[in-house]
Amino acid sequence: MAALISVAGLGGWDRAWASEGPAAAAEADDPFLVIVTARARQLYRANETTSGKLATAPLDSSLNIQVLNAELIRDQGARDAQDLYRNIAGVSLFSYAGVTARGFRQEEIFFDGLRGDPYVAFSVPQLFNVERLEFLKGPAGMLYGPGAPGGLFNYITKTPKEAFSARATAVVGTEARHGGSVEVEGFLPGDKAPATRVGVFYEDRNTPRRNSGSEVLILDGGIRTDLGPAALTLQASRYEQNTQGNRLRGVPTDNLGHFLADRRWNHNEKSDFLDLTADVLQARVEWPVSESLTLDAGLRYSESLERQQYHEPRGLTDSNGDGVLDLSRREFRDQERDLDQLSFGANAVWSRDFGMVRNRVLVGVDAYRSELINNNRPSLLGGFTAVASLPAPLSLTNPVYGLTDPKAYNLKARVRTSAIQERSGAYVLEEATVGPFIATAGVRFDLYEDESSASAFEDEKATWRAGLVWRARPDVSVYGQWAQSYEPQSVSSQDPLAGGPFAPTEGEILEGGVKTELLGGRLQSTMAVYRIVRSNMLQSDPRGDVDGDGVDDLVAFGEVTSKGAEIDLAADLTNNWVLTGSYAYNDTRITKTNSATVITNSVGDRFANAPKHKAGFWTRYQFSKLGLALALGGDYVDVRTSISGQKVRPYTVFDASVIYKIGPWSTLLRVDNLLDETYAASGFIDRTGHFPGEPRSVFLEISREW
Repeated sequence: MAALISVAGLGGWDRAWASEGPAAAAEADDPFLVIVTARARQLYRANETTSGKLATAPLDSSLNIQVLNAELIRDQGARDAQDLYRNIAGVSLFSYAGVTARGFRQEEIFFDGLRGDPYVAFSVPQLFNVERLEFLKGPAGMLYGPGAPGGLFNYITKTPKEAFSARATAVVGTEARHGGSVEVEGFLPGDKAPATRVGVFYEDRNTPRRNSGSEVLILDGGIRTDLGPAALTLQASRYEQNTQGNRLRGVPTDNLGHFLADRRWNHNEKSDFLDLTADVLQARVEWPVSESLTLDAGLRYSESLERQQYHEPRGLTDSNGDGVLDLSRREFRDQERDLDQLSFGANAVWSRDFGMVRNRVLVGVDAYRSELINNNRPSLLGGFTAVASLPAPLSLTNPVYGLTDPKAYNLKARVRTSAIQERSGAYVLEEATVGPFIATAGVRFDLYEDESSASAFEDEKATWRAGLVWRARPDVSVYGQWAQSYEPQSVSSQDPLAGGPFAPTEGEILEGGVKTELLGGRLQSTMAVYRIVRSNMLQSDPRGDVDGDGVDDLVAFGEVTSKGAEIDLAADLTNNWVLTGSYAYNDTRITKTNSATVITNSVGDRFANAPKHKAGFWTRYQFSKLGLALALGGDYVDVRTSISGQKVRPYTVFDASVIYKIGPWSTLLRVDNLLDETYAASGFIDRTGHFPGEPRSVFLEISREW
C-alpha cells in the first residue's frame, strides 16, 4: 500500500521539478520525454544490468541490482573492493573481502557472471580492470547456484575495443604512495582489425598499520575477433600483491569498543607478509543467431597461490596489575594456499511474441570445479613472557618489534590437506510481458560434490524464483519477487556418526518495492522492503553423543530472519550537480534455535557486524567552463557487535575529490577520511580486536588521454 501511495504522489513532484531550466516547456507537453544532457547528468546512471542473465532495463526487472559504474569508481579514486562497499545500501565490511549483506555474512564473488575468485581467502579484489560492479541483492540460487542469501557481487571486467584510445596515469600520495598505470585500446591498424586492450597497473605504498606495506602489479590484456556470425573475446590477467606485515587482524578494544592501542598498532613483525600471485584466462563467445535467438558461452580458468607468514594475537593480559589489558601473546603461522578454479557457463535467450504477449525464455547451464591445496606448518604459540625460539609477546601501549626472529623458530614440517568442490547446474527462466505487467518465473537444478582429505559428500538441490513488475508509468515501476538460495553444509559436518548427512542451509526472500526514472531520467531510485529467512542451520546437538558412537552429534535446527528497508537514488539536481545516496535499515535476529548452542557469528539473538542503520552519499558539482569538479561523500554505520559481544561503535566518515580537466589532461586530488576520524570499520573477536578504519590519506593522480 505504501508503495502505491508513493507512486500516486510522484506525479506532482515530477511536474514541479520539470519546470526547472529551458526544457520545462517540452517536459510540460510530454512529462516522460528523455532530454539529452551534458556529461554531469546521468554520470553515475545504470541503463542496463546483466547480472540477471537477461539484459534488462532497471525498471523492467523484478531483481534489485545496484550498479557502481566506471565513472563512480574513477571519481572516488577506488583501488579495491573495500573502497566501494560504502556506496551499497545494506552492505558493510565484515573482514577482508567479506561483507555483511542484509544481515548475513557474504563472501560470494563472480566475474563476468562466472563463479571463481582468484583472490583466494584473505586478499581483496582490485579494480584496475573492472568496468563496473553489480551487486545482486537477496537470494540468487536460481540464477547462480549455491550462495549466501544476502546477495552476490558480480565484477564486470573491461573488454577490448575497436576504436583507438589510450590513458596513462601517475600517482603520488601520503604513506609514500607512488605508482602509475597505462591502458591502450584499439591499437591494431585496419578497419577490420580485431578489437584489443592492454593495461598495466603498479602501485606501492605503506599502509597505516606499523610494519605494513602494499605493492600491487596488474597485467591485463584482451582481444576480440569475429568468427563469422559470432564474436570471440579472449582475456588474460595477472595479479601480484606483495603485502608486508599485512596479514592483519584488528586492534584490541575494551567491551565498550574503545581501542586499547593506537589504531596503527600491528601484531605482525616487519618480516611477516601476505603475498598473492594469480593468473586468469577467460574466453567468451557471443552469437546472435537470429533476431529472436542469441547464444553466449564463457570459460574462465584461474590459478592462485597465496603465501603468508604472520604473528596471530592469541590472548591478552594485564601485565602490570592496573586493571587494563596491555599485553598480547602471539602465535606464528606459516601457510600456503594453492587454488585452481575452472568455471563454464552458457546461455540461450529466445524471444517471440504471441499475440499481445511479449515473450523471452532463458535456458542455461554452468559448471565449476575448484581444487584447494593447503600446505601449512603447525602453528607455534608463544607465552606472556619472552622465551628463546618462541614468538615474543607484544605490548599494546609500547610495542617493540624485532625481539623475535621467525628464522630461529623450531617449526615442524608442513602438513598438506586438500579440498575439491564441484558444482553443475541447469536452469530455465520465462519472462512474459502483457501490457504494463512483466512476469518472470524460473527453476534451477544443481548437483554438487565436496571432497576433503578426510571425507566426501554429494547431493542435489532445486531452487526457484518468481517476480512481477507493474509499469505504473513509463518512469515508475512497482516490483515484487520471491526467490530461494542454498548453501551446502561443510563436508566436515557430513559425518554419519555426527548425524549426517545434512541437507543444505536454505534461504528464502519476499521483497517488494518501487523503482523510478523521473524527470526525464534525472532521478533514478529504488525503494525496497524485504524479509529473508535462513533455515536449516547446523548447531551442536545439546544432547551430545546421541548414539554413543564416540562423536558428538549435530542438528540442523537454527533459523534466522532478516527484515529491512532500503533506498538508493541517483539524481541530477541541476545540469552540473549530481547526487547519489543510500539508506538501509536491517533487523536480523535468530528466530529458531535449540537454546543450548550458538549459531556461527551470533551474539545473543543478533549477529556480529550487522548494523541496524547505514547511510551514505556522494555528490559532485562541476564548474563546466573551468573544467573543475568538486565531490564530497559521507558514510554512516550504526552501532554493531563483534563476534565476542564487544561493542563496535558507530561512525561517520567523509571523503572528498577535486577533479580538474583541461584538454587531454586531468587530475584527481583525493582525500579519504577527511576529518581523520578514529573508528572501527568492523569487529571480530576479543583477542584480535576490531579492524580499524584507515586514518586520513591524500593522493594526487595525473592522467593523459589520447
